[in-house]
Amino acid sequence: MSTQGWLVDRQARLRAFDRHRPWVMDTLVAVPIVLFSIPNIIEKPLSATIATLALLPPLYWRRRYPFAAFLATATIELIEGLLDVGVGAGVILLVMLFGVASRGSWRALAWSSGITIALLVAEIYVLNPVIENRIITLFLVIGTSGAAVASGVAVRTRRAYLIALEDRAARLEVERDQRARLAVAEERARVAREMHDIVGHHVSVIVGLADGGAALAASRAEQSAEPLRLIGDTGRQALSELRRVLGVLREEDADPQLSPQPGIDDLDRLLPSVRAAGLPVTYSTSGELHTLGKGVQLAVYRIVQEALTNTLKHAGGGAAADVTLAVAEGVVRLQVRDNGLGGPAAPSHGLLGMQERASLYGGVATAGPAERGWLVDVILKEPS
Repeated sequence: MSTQGWLVDRQARLRAFDRHRPWVMDTLVAVPIVLFSIPNIIEKPLSATIATLALLPPLYWRRRYPFAAFLATATIELIEGLLDVGVGAGVILLVMLFGVASRGSWRALAWSSGITIALLVAEIYVLNPVIENRIITLFLVIGTSGAAVASGVAVRTRRAYLIALEDRAARLEVERDQRARLAVAEERARVAREMHDIVGHHVSVIVGLADGGAALAASRAEQSAEPLRLIGDTGRQALSELRRVLGVLREEDADPQLSPQPGIDDLDRLLPSVRAAGLPVTYSTSGELHTLGKGVQLAVYRIVQEALTNTLKHAGGGAAADVTLAVAEGVVRLQVRDNGLGGPAAPSHGLLGMQERASLYGGVATAGPAERGWLVDVILKEPS
């Protein structure tokens, strides 16, 4: 440990000891005063003993009642001067002045400083007329008193600074916990959106396949038609329940374990499952798709997935969809258009998720009726 570190450590230990056992420091101040008063006690036993004993209690009050202790000491100092008994009240007065400066109010410090100056002037010019070089003596004692005040103010400032640091550390800890909770909440919301996108899409595909199979089985008068219709109804109910439980998912405490996120290349596996569910889909691209970052690719995949899922649910029979993806100068333009008659009656989690994903990349997402059918139009910007 360096010398500076050793001194700081010892100073901290001393302050801690003084906080827990203040009477020890007060006694250490009182002992020299008593020793200094012994010659005067021998010369004037009664008055010096009374003055010495009267000085001791304020030493033990000064921490809790600094101004009252100062007034008591100043009174004893004045009486000591009138009786010509030197028992060290002047030294204790400096200690009391320091205490007022470090612990008392600013008004009390102003009063204490004024009383000290008046008392010093009275002692030098009235009570001790034999003093030579009174002006120099006055400046010396005022300077000593000023040093006591300055030391007390410095201790007060340091104490306030330490309290401010502790308060700031406490606030930073609270803010850190709040940021952690916000991060968890954001992660929960993201997981909820991912759950909606993943599960909602696959259940929609299952429903589409079940409805298509049920229609085909009914046309052939096969017995499998009813089970397939039940599968479709159960799938639709599952989608309804999924939307209901998304809010609950956001309140869960468990940390999600996510699999690797899909990208644009995964659209080649997504589109065949949509076509198999009964929705013809055409897909065209332009530009350097492989240069896009993973985050932008994930956003494109999820938006396409959600748009086609909505088409499966709402576009009606005989609908078809067209997906176009273009990249130029760091700007991604994605359009998913269907020729059906339906459309989402109100903003869903999926549509809100599209808008949130687009905003993350400085873009916009719009969805609404086109000339015939429904159009999802999204613009994303590749981060520079």
